[in-house]
Amino acid sequence: MESLCDDLAAEHAALDAIVAGLDESTWNRSTPAPQWTIKDQISHLWFFDVRAAMSMSDPEAFAADTRAWIERGVDPSVEAGRTMSGADLLEAWRLGRQQLIEVARGCDPGRRVPWYGPAMAAKSSVTARLMETWAHGYDVADALGVTPVASGRLRHIAHIGVRARPYAYVVNGREVPGDVVRVELVAPDGDRWIWNDDIETDQVVTGPARDFCLVVTQRRHLADTSLDVQGDAAAEWMSIAQAFAGPPGEGREPGAATH
Repeated sequence: MESLCDDLAAEHAALDAIVAGLDESTWNRSTPAPQWTIKDQISHLWFFDVRAAMSMSDPEAFAADTRAWIERGVDPSVEAGRTMSGADLLEAWRLGRQQLIEVARGCDPGRRVPWYGPAMAAKSSVTARLMETWAHGYDVADALGVTPVASGRLRHIAHIGVRARPYAYVVNGREVPGDVVRVELVAPDGDRWIWNDDIETDQVVTGPARDFCLVVTQRRHLADTSLDVQGDAAAEWMSIAQAFAGPPGEGREPGAATH
């Protein structure tokens, strides 16, 4: 849990370094997510970092908070941020994410904590926050025309993407196939990360780890990556892959990458 929290803190810091010097007009620049600005992206992360800490430290308060905003029928994750300056939002996010890290470090990694849907292990909650920070951070980077530095932290996101293959089918109303897909990725440092390497299969996804993470977080269309996909089952999965919870994402159109 300590190592995982260190990685989440590092992912927070990497995104912080991108937005720290923005002026107010740039905070309000549109991102690839429809109708979301850079400020909205950071507000969203702030909101759910605070809720993740709450779910670990006070499950009853988390449940009450969840009921309150669901009954309103709105997405409150961007509301507060839109009433604040970029500088004030940045400070609020810094405080909220620090609280999350502190709470998570003292939490049993296997303890089940509530979330929006099934409860999950505290370790999985922290991993999900890392994935969300990286994915929304990529939207911010795209809006600014910069490319985030790839790191070994991508392994957490790739692992979620592989494990979430059945979920991608269920959320899209499709039957989960019996075929096993082997995933072989090249890490940023040149190492190889492999899933299902002990099973014989002609369904294979290979390529850069960053490209795989961009596809499973739906920040890039498969056609805009260097992934090599072999087999019908592997191709079908990559067309609907989704590492995040919730309804099917809209994904990105081919050619939508800005850099």
